Amino acid sequence: MFSKETYKARREQLRKDVGHGLIVLLGNHEAPFNYTDNTYAFRQDSTFLYFFGLQHADLVGVLDCDNGKDYLFANDIDIDDIIWTGPMPSVADQAASVGVDNSGSLADLQTLCIKTIGEARKIHYLPPYRADNLNQLGALLSIKKEGVCRYASMELILACVKQRAIKSAEEIEDIERAIATAYDMHVGAMKMATCDRYEYELAGFMEGTAKMAGGPLSFPVIMTTHGEILHNHGYSHKLTPGRLLVMDAGCETANHYCSDITRTVPVGGHYTDRQRTIYELVLAANMEAIRITRPGITYQEVHTAASRILAQGYKDLGILKGNVDDIVANGAHSLLMPHGLGHMMGLDVHDMENYGQINVGYDDETRPSTQFGLNMLRCGRRLQPGYVITDEPGAYFVPALIDKWHAEGTNKDFVNFDELEKWKDFGGIRIEDDILVTEDGCRVLGKPIPKTVKEIEETMGM
Repeated sequence: MFSKETYKARREQLRKDVGHGLIVLLGNHEAPFNYTDNTYAFRQDSTFLYFFGLQHADLVGVLDCDNGKDYLFANDIDIDDIIWTGPMPSVADQAASVGVDNSGSLADLQTLCIKTIGEARKIHYLPPYRADNLNQLGALLSIKKEGVCRYASMELILACVKQRAIKSAEEIEDIERAIATAYDMHVGAMKMATCDRYEYELAGFMEGTAKMAGGPLSFPVIMTTHGEILHNHGYSHKLTPGRLLVMDAGCETANHYCSDITRTVPVGGHYTDRQRTIYELVLAANMEAIRITRPGITYQEVHTAASRILAQGYKDLGILKGNVDDIVANGAHSLLMPHGLGHMMGLDVHDMENYGQINVGYDDETRPSTQFGLNMLRCGRRLQPGYVITDEPGAYFVPALIDKWHAEGTNKDFVNFDELEKWKDFGGIRIEDDILVTEDGCRVLGKPIPKTVKEIEETMGM
């Protein structure tokens, strides 16, 4: 946890930005794995963490914008619980630890909500992403389940995005701690990427490394020799010579700030000439994004600049044809990168997307595209100092997608399908860094993780 003053200041700013009414922020509950008492590892709701910092289940935080008071509600545990869990701090003690003066039971919360509704004051809440929170909100506010999301507060959503999007110095330090662990995860896995191992061995090493550093994974490891599948979570393949291995993984700190890193390495330690050509093209796109990222530019513009690098490279290889600007304008390059350049990152690996991704990555000025590929860009808005975003261009030769475009004649003026046939067995490459937008540019966060062909081959040869 950060200091209680940090959480008090965050809550004060949120009350000021929302301006009126009662803000209800639900913590998460335990989630059963296969029966009630066998639960998944508990993960607190990120908004609750941001404003209250407390890690226990079944907590509810309340901010009253009209009287300046904060509350923490939960039921204290009894001896039947203590037998299984050991002593737990009281609700009042937990509240005091984060600068909250008022606490009570869940019955007290219900009374406060009924009183607020009777006063015709608005109750602000965020759209729930878990069924148990949806049910709890419905019961608290006497709203049918199907109406709960409809009445979520856009004022609260936008106030949370405004505040959480700008990372403080202590948040950046925590993110860099997560990247330090990701360094160990990725470098260790690189050294293990030898022939005759299995993907699950490397994925298991990464998860174990994250847990040994005190935090869970920030998302399920992507570890695959079929990198053309963007989010391949199967780990059954044997590592064989001549294959590329995409390793997309990150972890959380004890405070739950994230890292998200991707490296693509050659099984056995050496890229073939063909692999090196595509790898260096993707790396050039990654580096161009870093070069031009700065306050005032939109990330949609950065995506387009990286796309231009890729399009020119594919044209030089004879895979694409025509004018590069026309290739990009028509989205022909997206056949080989059908996703966006990156997303915001912080307490969530896709930061704040439970608020609605369009409310996080876009605004009234910058709206999502409808063009294939570009429509998957999760953050397109104008950048500000303090944003943390991922930079993850890729190259994916997806046989089913290539065949579909060929059969339908999609972008046939720009795609050399005869040449592309020779690449359908290639697989995929993705290179991803976490970057901070600074006052005059950006910087890649954390200890540099081997990224060039030379660095990776030397690391794998150790």
